[in-house]
Amino acid sequence: MTYKTILAVLQGKADAGRVLDCAVPLAARFSAHLIGFHAEATPLPYVTPMGFPDTEFIAVSEEASEQRSAEIKEIFETRVGRGGVSHSWRAAQNVSGDSAVSALSAARASDLIVVQQADPEQDSGLSADVETLLFESGRPVLLVPYAVSVDCTFRKVLVAWNGSQQAARATFDALPFIREAQETEVLSLDASDNAEQDAAVAGSDIAAALARHGARVTFASGFSAGIGAGEAIENRISDTQADLLVMGAYSQSRLKEFFFGGATRTLLQSMPVATLMSR
Repeated sequence: MTYKTILAVLQGKADAGRVLDCAVPLAARFSAHLIGFHAEATPLPYVTPMGFPDTEFIAVSEEASEQRSAEIKEIFETRVGRGGVSHSWRAAQNVSGDSAVSALSAARASDLIVVQQADPEQDSGLSADVETLLFESGRPVLLVPYAVSVDCTFRKVLVAWNGSQQAARATFDALPFIREAQETEVLSLDASDNAEQDAAVAGSDIAAALARHGARVTFASGFSAGIGAGEAIENRISDTQADLLVMGAYSQSRLKEFFFGGATRTLLQSMPVATLMSR
């Protein structure tokens, strides 16, 4: 398995640089075709106080939308031109202007999606809807942190393993990275409290399976000790100096994570390193 079609979701100029800093080198590394995708909001009709359509306002809105899309395309074309990778560009419009929503069709036909983590300091319209990609694309999503620059070589990989379907999918979706990494650690947390797996062998089966693919794998187990699984994973990232986290997304319900917290929500908010999630 390798990545041969990579989709870069570009919501705006604010995230395009970070996404392409990762997506372009990855496309070159795997000899993949890179698709750049950007969506703009459909200009809404505006009515004057007299009840007539304000055609001038609509025309100005459409022109501004086309200009923004052209600027994002230029950034994309410049970056891929330097990288010398096979590429194509797609632009779309939808009511919200969310690039993730319009990109779903292309996402489902891609091996890997690259998108920036949502920046809470920005207006929501300036960040792609990451959760739409996680829940509806059926494909692995590589999230690039908004706050730190990342080197997408990925020499040290940390697999957060809880025995769930989502964790299994994410782990095998990350195989191209895991096989090339200098080291991969499988981390099993609170195995005795997890009905998804046998505590006696938690993580050892997946570690052995990865090793059969030629990966250099180590195994570690631990307990979140009341701090929460997300925080425990962050601590392990710091301890191991991992530069890629691999984990299943929302192995418990999104509603439960919203009210009670969970590893997915914690990592989506903090995200110290690039993170590959699948569901």
